[in-house]
Amino acid sequence: MKLLPLLVVLTGIAGLSGCQIAQTEPASLTVAPQLAANNEVSAAFIPRRADPWVYKADNGYYFTSSVPEFDRIELRFSPDIAGLAQAEATTVWRKKASGPMSANIWAPELHRIDDVWYLYVAAGEAERPFQIRMYVLANSAADPRQGQWQELGQMQSALDSFSLDATVFAHRGQHYMVWAQQDAERSYNSALLLAKMATPGRLQAPEVIISQPEFGWEQQGYKVNEGAAVLIRHGKIFIAYSASATDHRYAMGLLWADETADLLKPESWHKAPAPVFQTRPEFNRYGPGHNSFVVGDNGEDLMFYHARDTQQLQGSPLSDGNRHTRWRQIGWSSDGLPLFNDHLPD
Repeated sequence: MKLLPLLVVLTGIAGLSGCQIAQTEPASLTVAPQLAANNEVSAAFIPRRADPWVYKADNGYYFTSSVPEFDRIELRFSPDIAGLAQAEATTVWRKKASGPMSANIWAPELHRIDDVWYLYVAAGEAERPFQIRMYVLANSAADPRQGQWQELGQMQSALDSFSLDATVFAHRGQHYMVWAQQDAERSYNSALLLAKMATPGRLQAPEVIISQPEFGWEQQGYKVNEGAAVLIRHGKIFIAYSASATDHRYAMGLLWADETADLLKPESWHKAPAPVFQTRPEFNRYGPGHNSFVVGDNGEDLMFYHARDTQQLQGSPLSDGNRHTRWRQIGWSSDGLPLFNDHLPD
């Protein structure tokens, strides 16, 4: 993994706090006019929904997320982005009474592979709530809100340890999975791993670590890299991820590799040394993270994420359900790098 070896890379990412060079925006900065002109405080798009995932289908958009009770998986649908806010939430699966998948139902993601819908989700056990592992469900119905969701079991990695936040992407005819997992020595809470997929329910060796929580901003409260989201643009594969505890210290980082590189070689991946998106009290944006990317109604690149609207917690970061879904359009630098415009409201 390489740490931003090029000066042009640093200038291409807006909002890299701690890097003096990042204070200069490239002249080619692309910002949606409505974002640049908006001086209002950011507001929740969907209240009390964390870890938002939006999937663009042929006929519209599906939305899923973690619910505050961590007890079920919901899906919403709308023909356009705006309609997701008021769309009816359909519960498609509920936690079990005991054993695997009976507690802490976290961060579901909806994917369509070979005309079958898949849900990837993290879950614990009622008897051991933080025995978190990754699981996969499948549904062959045309509409994932209908039909029967079949539990395919645990998405097993080579190491049986705390693991979560699986996401899937396709590149050059091959499906890959990125997920967060603790190492055997428990030297950190989670790093990001990458592997090819043999099937939608099985990984293929080797599994490689592409990012570990090495910087101070990734180790606030907990040593965490999690919540990966993939965006392929301009000859590069970008992976946004989240780091640190899930309170106001939660923040987003960025990895990228050239699309022609061997993705299973850790040295193919570059890493920004500072967060690209973080707490901004002036916008009532606290602890933003666990994002997803989707193409909007007019072909624009959008980022959905969650954030709190206050630093004060009601209980712990997990028991406080006030993580709200928000979204924003991202821009692009002349070098083909994403601009999260951290300094602007949504």
